[in-house]
Amino acid sequence: MSAMDNAQSKIRVALLFGGRSSEHAVSCATAGGVLRAIDRRRYDVLPIGIAPDGRWVLLPDDPEPLELRRGHVPAVPESAPGVVVPTSTRERGLRVLDRGEMPQELGDVDVVFPLLHGPFGEDGTVQGMLELADIRYVGSGVLASAAGMDKHFMKVVFAGAALPVGPFTVITDAQWRHDPAAARDAVAGLGMPVFVKPARAGSSMGITKVTSMDDLDAAVENARQHDLKVVVEAGIVGREIECGVLEGHDGAPPRTSRVGEIVVRSGHGHDFYDFEAKYLDTDDSVELTCPADVPADIEARIQELAARAFLALGCEGLARVDCFYTEGGDVLINEINTMPGFTPYSMYPQMWLASGLTYPELIDELITLALERPVGLR
Repeated sequence: MSAMDNAQSKIRVALLFGGRSSEHAVSCATAGGVLRAIDRRRYDVLPIGIAPDGRWVLLPDDPEPLELRRGHVPAVPESAPGVVVPTSTRERGLRVLDRGEMPQELGDVDVVFPLLHGPFGEDGTVQGMLELADIRYVGSGVLASAAGMDKHFMKVVFAGAALPVGPFTVITDAQWRHDPAAARDAVAGLGMPVFVKPARAGSSMGITKVTSMDDLDAAVENARQHDLKVVVEAGIVGREIECGVLEGHDGAPPRTSRVGEIVVRSGHGHDFYDFEAKYLDTDDSVELTCPADVPADIEARIQELAARAFLALGCEGLARVDCFYTEGGDVLINEINTMPGFTPYSMYPQMWLASGLTYPELIDELITLALERPVGLR
């Protein structure tokens, strides 16, 4: 077999990362992890970055510049050669369209792996664009991605499916501008502490733990830097336990991983699992444990709720479901992530590793699920 025939026999995967959201750097770091681990014997990889201004560009197949660490925040360069994405259902080819140059054909793509976090990527926008062109992609479709990104409507869906969620309230842009007193009253009814969050952001961006009503306005304004809609959640006293979910093959029920736990150690400047604790601190301020030390019946309960949450939202591919396990033995769903942190050391891959699925095998499984799934309405 010639080198050209061998290349053509591989599955062509476009890794899509970066994006316009505040989680741009986290997305780049995720792509770096996948680039290092993906099976090159089976896959031909095209790294496609989305610059902060929204421009799609072709990048070198090199994970090193994408690493997120103290002193280095990765970003997709706007100056790289631009990529044109097809909008017709009859073509799968990508083109490089650089300034002053003739268009260059990159060839057809079999599947897109959108490693995007946050708005304008994880929220159904990119998924809708790929649906228009009948291009297969990893992960949930438009509706599940949009609802999973919006903590307000996510909780509404879960409550409608009789899934247990904690007390919360929503502060819209209009309410905060025209009737902030009503918003403050609603928050006061939750009791203290509360967590003030942008409704459509992740990676703990813009989140503040509030222990006094005197600090509420500043916390809301901080969240509004990321999203004009704000969700305020009652503080739940309990352990944060997470569970990974994978779509079943051929319509089978979703599969769940062993559960994991995040413990934020006191004395390190973190009141909760914030951005620095997640991605930048290299000390022992945070401990990720998998499998978590919980009773077998509680693990089974969390796995059951995770699978139900996945189905309630209509998810596909993958998701991570975050729960609280209280001292009274209750389990509440905090949120679902349709594109969870996916570096080799993130909780989602770690939970599947504890369940017998390595990081390269997990990547392979997700691409396989995407290729099995039909395009269009399903």
